[in-house]
Amino acid sequence: MSRHSERVSKSIQREICGLLEREVNDPRLSKFVSVTEVTLSPDLKHAKIYVSTLGTEINKEDLLAGFNNASGFLRKELAAHLRLKQVPELSFCYDDSIERGARLLKLISELSTAEGDKISSHNSRRINKGGKNGTNKRSDNRRR
Repeated sequence: MSRHSERVSKSIQREICGLLEREVNDPRLSKFVSVTEVTLSPDLKHAKIYVSTLGTEINKEDLLAGFNNASGFLRKELAAHLRLKQVPELSFCYDDSIERGARLLKLISELSTAEGDKISSHNSRRINKGGKNGTNKRSDNRRR
């Protein structure tokens, strides 16, 4: 991807995020929607916009339908705010990377909690073990 297309994709992403916050009134496109990435075709005529949401109350199909309904408005606003020779056609794809990341963080925290419990139970067993007369065997060997 050339530097020019990278700059254009970043500016499209920034502008769509701003429009979602300020201008779009569709309830399907709530504040929990984020634009994760914008990829452009080499001729800059088509833009694929990856969107994601954190909440599970929004159905993915409803989210994409809301974006497809708002694509004309978003394209018109992009034309007004960005200085481009030609505003690309917008297509929207659902990106589940935020959900996968949240799920991985949850698994890691569960694993670290289980590992912490395992270590603490192992340490308590080690403390409770003792040699003759409740003393540790190593300390008995040192005294001799």
